[in-house]
Amino acid sequence: MSMTEVHALQSSQVPREWWAIYTRHQHEKTVAENFSAHGLEVFLPLYKAIRQWKDRQKQLSLPLFPCYVFLRGESQLRVHVLGTPGVHSIVMAADRPAAIPDDDIEAIRRVVDSPLKVEPHPFLRRGDCVRIKSGPLAGIEGILIRRKNSYRLILSAAVLQKSIAVEVDAFCIEPLARRPGEAHFSSLRPRSGLQEYPLL
Repeated sequence: MSMTEVHALQSSQVPREWWAIYTRHQHEKTVAENFSAHGLEVFLPLYKAIRQWKDRQKQLSLPLFPCYVFLRGESQLRVHVLGTPGVHSIVMAADRPAAIPDDDIEAIRRVVDSPLKVEPHPFLRRGDCVRIKSGPLAGIEGILIRRKNSYRLILSAAVLQKSIAVEVDAFCIEPLARRPGEAHFSSLRPRSGLQEYPLL
């Protein structure tokens, strides 16, 4: 598909949804740049990490969800997306790309844009649910865990089977009257029938 055709689809009145694109290892930035160069709306959340070498330290910007890029797409773009170098598959649900609510993408943006420390975390679905009641992440919900002398809010994206952790002030949270295992990440909830749509 040519860039002109992509632009035509993007300017159409067909509703577009956020998709999760599964990339090949360490191809997230390349895929995101390719999508952006073709005029597609793409979101690659990054976090800062320090890597230690023998003689020096270096700060790197790494994908918050390794091997995933978020793309606002529509059905006509599926072939173009799968033909993009570095793309492995599209996360699917019931034979169509799994739609990620705008509110969830906005929640990720708020976490990434905040001054708080954030990093990937092993997938977590159960625990004490809380809500941030003040500060840059006010209104965001998640699971609270304690790590050494700090507290972290775990935001779990069930559609990706991935979680992220952000450091929070214990005085800025309030408990939720919710059973463990229910929604944690803004409005992201477990979906059934999820699969990946591979590049053939």
